[in-house]
Amino acid sequence: MIIKPKIRGFLCTTAHPNGCTRDVQGQIDYVEAQSDRSAGPKKVLVIGASGGYGLASRISAAFGYGASTVGVFFERPASGSRTASPGWYKTAAFTESARARGLYTANINGDAFSNEVKQATCDLIERDLGQVDLVVYSLAAPVRRMADGSVFRSCIKPIGETFEGKTIDFNTGQLRDISLQPANPEEVSDTIRVMGGEDWELWIGALKDRGLLAKGCITTNYTYLGSEVTWPIYHHGTIGKAKEDLDRACVSLSAPMSEIGGHAYVAVMKGLVTQAASAIPGMSIYLSLLFKAMKDAGTHEGCIEQTTRFYDSQLYSGEGLRLDDQGRIRMDDLELAADIQQFVSDNWFHVKEDNLEAKTDFAGYRRAFLQLHGFEVPGTDYQTEVDPDMELRLDVAETG
Repeated sequence: MIIKPKIRGFLCTTAHPNGCTRDVQGQIDYVEAQSDRSAGPKKVLVIGASGGYGLASRISAAFGYGASTVGVFFERPASGSRTASPGWYKTAAFTESARARGLYTANINGDAFSNEVKQATCDLIERDLGQVDLVVYSLAAPVRRMADGSVFRSCIKPIGETFEGKTIDFNTGQLRDISLQPANPEEVSDTIRVMGGEDWELWIGALKDRGLLAKGCITTNYTYLGSEVTWPIYHHGTIGKAKEDLDRACVSLSAPMSEIGGHAYVAVMKGLVTQAASAIPGMSIYLSLLFKAMKDAGTHEGCIEQTTRFYDSQLYSGEGLRLDDQGRIRMDDLELAADIQQFVSDNWFHVKEDNLEAKTDFAGYRRAFLQLHGFEVPGTDYQTEVDPDMELRLDVAETG
C-alpha cells in the first residue's frame, strides 16, 4: 500500500516503515560519526524507549558505547490496512541494526506502569545481564492504570486562571485562538500520578530490591522547563506540577541510590518536537520561533544530538556536572541563551498568518513532526507501495 500522513489535530494516525527506518539510521550514523567513547554505560535499561529522547538515549548508548540495552515501550503492530505505530517501526529498525553489530538488544512491549511489566523486565535483566549501570526513564503516557483497576488521566491545563493564546493548525498553517479553562484539584492530582515521579521510584525500587542495579549505577529522568513565554500553559500548569514531582522523586531516590554508590538525576532538556510536545497548546508557535533562532545561530539540536551531548559532556565526561540550584542537570543552555530568548520574546506577539514563514520556522517544525512518523525523511520513496507489516522481535509482550 502507499502510505501517506493522515493528520487529525495534533495527531498523525499513520506511520511509514521505510521512513521510520531511515530516520533511525540517520540517528545511528550521527552517533557513530562522533569520536571514540569507551567510558560510558555498558548495560542500559530505557523505560519509554521507542521514540523521542528515550529512543535517542538507547541509540546513543548502544552505538556510542557498545552498550547492551533493554527497551520498555507500548507500541502496536500493523493490522489490516492500519499501519503500525511509529515506535514499532523505529524499534524494529533499531533492533535490526543493533543485532547486526552484535549488540545485545531486548524488547519489552507492555504497560510500563504495570507490576507485571516491571517483574518481567527484572526477570529478563537478572537472566541475561545480571545488573544494569544506567536506567533512563523517558515515559510519556496519557493514562495510568493501577493494579486495583483505577485509572488516572493526565491533562494539559493551566492552574488558577484561564489560558488565552494562539496555536498553528498543522494542516492549514492558520493561527487559531485557543482558550483553556483552569484545571480542578482532581485533574492536577491525576496528572501528577500519571506524569510525576512516582512510577520512576517504583521502577528503581523494584530493580534495587532484586539487586539489579550495579555499583555506581545512574538513573535519570528527562524534564522540560521552557522559557517564560510558555510558563502559563506549561511550567505553571498541570504539566509543570507533574514535573515538580520529578524533583521530589529525585530527592527521594538519592538515599537508595547512594547505598550502591549511584546517583539519581533529573535532566532538563531542550524543547523539541515530540508526540507529547505537539499536544501542548501554544508550543507550535514557541518551537517554530525557537527553531528559527537556533538554526540561524547554528545551535539547533534534535533528540539524538541532545542525548549524545548529554552523555558526552555530562554523565560520562569525567568532569563535574552542570547543575542548577535544585540539582538538575541543565541541557537547555543553548535554548535559554540570551540572544535566542530575546528573538522569541520580540516576536512572540507578532506572529501572524501573513508573516509566519518569515518570522518562524514553522515549515521546519511541521517537517520534524512528520518525521516522527516517518514522513518527509530524506531519501525515502513515498510513491512506491510498501508492506506496513514489519517484524519486531519481542522478548516480552504484554497487552495490559
